[in-house]
Amino acid sequence: MSGIIGYGSYVPNHRITVEEIARVWGEDPESIKNGLNIKEKSVPSRDEDAATIAVEAARKAVYHSGIDAKEIGAIYVGSESHPYAVKPTATIVSEAISAGHNFTASDLEFACKAGTAGMQMLMGMTDSNMIKYGMTIGADTSQGRPGDALEYTASAGGAAFIIGKEKKEQIAELITTVSYTSDTPDFWRREGAGFPSHGGRFTGEPGYFRHITKATELLFEKTGMKANDFDYAVFHQPNGKFPILVAKKLGFEMKQIEHGLITPVIGNTYSGASLIGLAATLDHAKPREKILVTSFGSGAGSDSFAIEVREAIEEKRKRSDKVHEMISKNKVYIDYSNYLKSRGSIKKK
Repeated sequence: MSGIIGYGSYVPNHRITVEEIARVWGEDPESIKNGLNIKEKSVPSRDEDAATIAVEAARKAVYHSGIDAKEIGAIYVGSESHPYAVKPTATIVSEAISAGHNFTASDLEFACKAGTAGMQMLMGMTDSNMIKYGMTIGADTSQGRPGDALEYTASAGGAAFIIGKEKKEQIAELITTVSYTSDTPDFWRREGAGFPSHGGRFTGEPGYFRHITKATELLFEKTGMKANDFDYAVFHQPNGKFPILVAKKLGFEMKQIEHGLITPVIGNTYSGASLIGLAATLDHAKPREKILVTSFGSGAGSDSFAIEVREAIEEKRKRSDKVHEMISKNKVYIDYSNYLKSRGSIKKK
């Protein structure tokens, strides 16, 4: 049975507060903060993009796992903001971690669940002995049109996970996974468009809530487990409010989701959101504890996983950067004009 061998996360240290964005648009910051359950979000520096974020997370994952990167047989990078339309991010990552050349690689897209889709692919490849190890990454510098509600949440960050079959190396076993998918046009961005569009009322129901709920219920049905059988749960977090609501709907308590709920302080990292939440939960979890993870990607679909933590996590934890420590240190707050420059919205001719 495949499992997680190691992981790593990266979030830029630049931040912009809800108050600063609301000031520019003449909106009430308290109303925004209460409505979305968000205080501030991460912002990429001028020299940061989805590729550099993926590289940072991947390097940490290799170090945390303790493996030789040349034994990685597949690298998948999920993102909505790959820096190149034609040229893979995955090959940039491979060179940065000295993965050698004997591996398959690809960039993945499925809105915010591309990283978990990569995890499912690697489960099949490692379970079948096609490869020894594989790496999946979710990384984004997410876009939000100035003045749109998305601008308060669209942020930057990513996480990388190394998947393998060797039991003694696993920090957590991937017990099983299921998916629930439909053609629901809740959110999209056409080729060449600078910003995404969203279907308003479709983003909640029948987008996020329907797919998260259905996928989690399918996992319950497949495993015979229910909410109180899990010590922790991580749900995709487009804002700080939705995961709390869907957790309650599915029978989870706040104490089960609080360790992985990071959007209120870094925003929605899109493809990185579920994976960073899982990393933050693994930072805290103990052997034999169980974690449920359900991602969501607009368009739309959800992947749900049942995970059990293994003994190896205690030793490997000494080599990991804790997510909550990383995102709370060395923060640099910027104003709206510098935010626009960082996002490339202000350009010299």
